[in-house]
Amino acid sequence: MSETPMNTLQYRFDGPEDAPVLILGPSLGTTWHMWDRQVPELAQQWRIFRFDLPGHGGSPAYPAGSVSDLAERLLATLDALGVQRFGYAGCALGGAVGVELALRHPERVASLALIAASPRFGTADEFRQRGVIVRTNGLDPIARTSPDRWFSTGFAAAQPAITEWAVQMVRTTDPGCYIAACEALASFDVRPELGMVGVPTLVLVGSDDQVTGPAEARTLVAGIPDARLAVVPGASHLVPVEQPAAVTDLLVRHFSTAWQPAYEHSTGQTAVPGVSLRPVQAVSPQAAPIAEIAPAPMIAPAQVMGRPDPYEAGLKVRREVLGDAHVDRALAQADDFSGDFQELVTRYAWGEIWDRPGLDRRSRSCVTLTALVAGGHLDELAFHTRAALRNGLTPDEIKEVLLQAAVYCGVPAANSAFRVAQQVIREETTPSE
Repeated sequence: MSETPMNTLQYRFDGPEDAPVLILGPSLGTTWHMWDRQVPELAQQWRIFRFDLPGHGGSPAYPAGSVSDLAERLLATLDALGVQRFGYAGCALGGAVGVELALRHPERVASLALIAASPRFGTADEFRQRGVIVRTNGLDPIARTSPDRWFSTGFAAAQPAITEWAVQMVRTTDPGCYIAACEALASFDVRPELGMVGVPTLVLVGSDDQVTGPAEARTLVAGIPDARLAVVPGASHLVPVEQPAAVTDLLVRHFSTAWQPAYEHSTGQTAVPGVSLRPVQAVSPQAAPIAEIAPAPMIAPAQVMGRPDPYEAGLKVRREVLGDAHVDRALAQADDFSGDFQELVTRYAWGEIWDRPGLDRRSRSCVTLTALVAGGHLDELAFHTRAALRNGLTPDEIKEVLLQAAVYCGVPAANSAFRVAQQVIREETTPSE
């Protein structure tokens, strides 16, 4: 077990001290215990390192708002322990951390397994909406519906103790850290970079996964040059829990045969492995994975000359604040007459003003709501109320902004604003069943 400062993660080791290190990364809302049934067999060959995400399990609640932040905290933890090179297997958000490590720190990763993972998890709107629900209602609505997302119907019905364990695991997570992790997934998108993942990779998915299913898995395999796909029949999203024997077999086979040699520091090159990754064979009659591979072209990074054009930064901020769906509608409706205006708004309102560091987004939302009440712009007030919730304002804080506006902008204007904001808040903060 560990003493955990702010820039590192809580962890535990299992297995021989002199064995190669294999890291097991958890999914959002879970703890390292999701890997309990893999550890006994894996620890026979590897030094197993498990960690808890911030605010999960017994981990201190220091939120991390991006996948890169989580990856850097993991590396800081490993550096403090003297662990330089390792294999890595991660589930969902844990898989995203693995991709980030393989892209930014390839010299550290010997082999990679991505489980229930994706180069982009759903849409940014979906995860920011989940953050709004947690901020307003706490984690209980998310906890109660987690088994539906994580397990197949038959498994959940047959394993009530595991189902209740899953609910309690989410319920005891720190809400602020959960919201930050949602933000990390909302901003995660490595689709253009998959061709740069240079380590042998196993992509593993449950056939019945409705969160990040076989389609997302095949996108990873098509993009990562040295990758194989294993599909576990009858399993859903949390496949290491639902099909532990199949997952363990696949991990043993992958990491036993696909361990990239370390960099040769004198030349800066890596030796070519003598044994290539073999296609995964069936592991048991109950869970026979499928294997396939497809290469992806390398994508050169864009070159930027001079002062960066604020348009791309503005588009990114606009999407983060207003949501992809809203921005996509606005841009799709633009034509020769209105297109220049959409470009103006994106470049200057969002790229120049909203992207300035002088105020945080919560403060900018307060200012914007007040200005919209004063101007009577109720249509814009509706989607900026939605944006304010995503920027971290609670319904009570929005109420206080509108009460303040009533004094300085007029009661009739505030009356109309309350009506609009009330409807938006109901829509955004009511958990879906």
